[in-house]
Parts: sequence; structure tokens; C-alpha cells
Amino acid sequence: MALEIVGTIVGLMYLWLEYRASIYLWIAGIIMPAIYIFVYYGTGLYADMGINIYYLIAAIYGWVMWRYGGKSTNQAELPVTHMPLRNAMKALAIFLVSMTIIAWILIHYTDSTVPWCDSFTTALSIIGMWMLARKYLEQWWVWMVVDVVCVGLYFYKELYFTSALYALYAIIAVFGWVNWKKIMQQQ
Repeated sequence: MALEIVGTIVGLMYLWLEYRASIYLWIAGIIMPAIYIFVYYGTGLYADMGINIYYLIAAIYGWVMWRYGGKSTNQAELPVTHMPLRNAMKALAIFLVSMTIIAWILIHYTDSTVPWCDSFTTALSIIGMWMLARKYLEQWWVWMVVDVVCVGLYFYKELYFTSALYALYAIIAVFGWVNWKKIMQQQ
């Protein structure tokens, strides 16, 4: 439980930095998944544990994209933009395939009690993290869905602090979308 509380605190810092569109969110984005790998393993949320390995790698990618990805637009950092429709269609296909594969693995090779819910949030998080790294405004909508589903999932798995954190994430995601929309209009 102590590790879960530390992860929750780092998660709050991450959320605040993401809301502000601060590049430093990626530092918390490295620390938080390292903590939650152990938390999720201990509760049998294996897909969530695995997604945190992805989050570690994505945090490095996100740092690089945010720091150097805007060079083609002559901006110091990657600007907030809308996700192109062609990318949305690809993301949807990747989500559906990923969710199915993850659920199949969880059903056949683990003792997961929530394989479909775990695979849903994991596959959608893969897409959301990629969208965040690309600084697409619509990433907030993805996180709203993930956060709401995770509130119930983590409460069910008796991860009460983490469930509360995701409830806060869901609320802040609405404000994050509004803030990023303002940032995008000011660019």
C-alpha cells in the first residue's frame, strides 16, 4: 500500500504537469510506471503491469518528440494539434487488434480475473500515450474513457488510492482538454 501511495503522489505531479503541457511531465512519466509495475503485479493486473513497461519507453519517446519534434515547424517544442483523421483510423485498428490479443493472452496464460477490462484499458492507453507524445488535443478524450473505466477496475481490485487517483484524472482530463485547446489557439 505504501508503494501505491507514492505512485499516486507521482501520478498527481504527472497530471499537473500534463495539464500545463510541461515537458517535465515526462520525468514523472518515467518514475510513475516504474512504481506501478510492482503495484499491478502484486494485484494480478498483468496487462496494466505490462503497459507500464510501454509507458517507460513512451516517456522517453515523448520527451524527444516534445523537445525536438517541433523543429519541422520552426517552433522550439512540438505544438498542440488536432489528430489527423488518417491517424485516427489507424489508431482505432491498432486499439481493436491490441485489445483482442491482450485479452487472449490474459485469458489463456494468466490467472487474471478481469481480462477484457484490463485489456481494454491497456490497449486504449497505448493509443492515448502515443497521442500524448504527438501532442494531439484529442488525447484527452482517450484518457477520459480510460480513467473512468479504471476507477471501477481499480476499486474492484481494492486499489482504493489508485482508484481515487483515476477519478481525479477523469475530472482533470476535462480541464486539460479545455486548457490544451486554449494553448493550441494561442500558438
